[in-house]
Amino acid sequence: MYHVDTSERPVVLIWEVTQACGLSCDRCRADAQPDRHPDELSTAEGKRLLEEAAAFGEGQLVVLSGGDPLVRDDIAELVAYGDDLGLRMTMTPSGTCSLSTDRVEALVDAGLKRIAVSLDGASAERHDAFRGETGSFAETIRAVEDARNVGIPVQVNTTVCRETVGELPAIQTLLTEIGAVMWSVFFLVPVGRGRLLEPIDPAEADAVMRWLAAVDDEEPCGLKTTEASHYRRLVAQRGADGASDANGRRDEDKGGRTGVIAGNGFAFVSHTGEVYPFGFLPQSVGSVCERPVHELHRETPLFRKLRDRDALEGKCGAYPYRTVCGGSRSRAYAHTGNPLESDPLCPYVPPGYDGPLPWESSSPTA
Repeated sequence: MYHVDTSERPVVLIWEVTQACGLSCDRCRADAQPDRHPDELSTAEGKRLLEEAAAFGEGQLVVLSGGDPLVRDDIAELVAYGDDLGLRMTMTPSGTCSLSTDRVEALVDAGLKRIAVSLDGASAERHDAFRGETGSFAETIRAVEDARNVGIPVQVNTTVCRETVGELPAIQTLLTEIGAVMWSVFFLVPVGRGRLLEPIDPAEADAVMRWLAAVDDEEPCGLKTTEASHYRRLVAQRGADGASDANGRRDEDKGGRTGVIAGNGFAFVSHTGEVYPFGFLPQSVGSVCERPVHELHRETPLFRKLRDRDALEGKCGAYPYRTVCGGSRSRAYAHTGNPLESDPLCPYVPPGYDGPLPWESSSPTA
């Protein structure tokens, strides 16, 4: 997937189908609400969006996110429509009773290819405390079992912040027990209710990524980082000798040749149709109600800038690994208001660089 021409199509197109959700999680990017927004895209508008997504090319990956996508009673219809168009339809449902056995089976019948669930603790006590909802852990594990029973792969998403970092080894063990096919480890960006959480510092982030690289050597489950593309720099440095891991994968293959980052691999459509480089970089380039998503992705100045690694500023601009990494454009935007600035979570200082260091004056502004 890392060899997609991101000037033509995103690796991942995310459509936030609704902000409505039965949970009120502490770190919710979407500031989820109990009720659906009156201006969210209708079924007809959603189908038109999926038709436009198909213009990116055969097999375009589409993630239906929220809120909780299952709040929409047309969600299986939308999955089926996208599947018929040749899109690879996936979903990130919430860990609530809405993700019932019957709903899982209906989504699989409609053509859903994968679900991704959130686990931010390896026990009900830790996960539910982080999510702010009693019973979320039990519902999530039950949904994973239902998905496995009908043969749909399950990805697990985990947030890394001060509250959860100590849980990562236990979550790793749980992933093996539940048969997850992918672990997506998200390093906190202070947007939405995530502003209330405490991030780890750059040195700790580097240590966590080194541990994740060792985990990826041994585990058959795939692993990727989100908003932490300097993981690929660590993998590239470690794999300079061309060594392979226990599963026969070379480090250069695991890290990928190019980091997938906001606007350069990711594109995001909000519940009302606004198009952003990513959900954690809420800077709109226009609405799908006025212009097709493939045109907004390919032609707007912000997306073009984010695809140009030579346009990066600060130490990211002097970064010898910038084509492999690219840094978190979302975190740079959250801290400085400039998505091209340095990522304050990365501790790497390029040789000879004597400019400002982002963590010395970094505080969320967006």
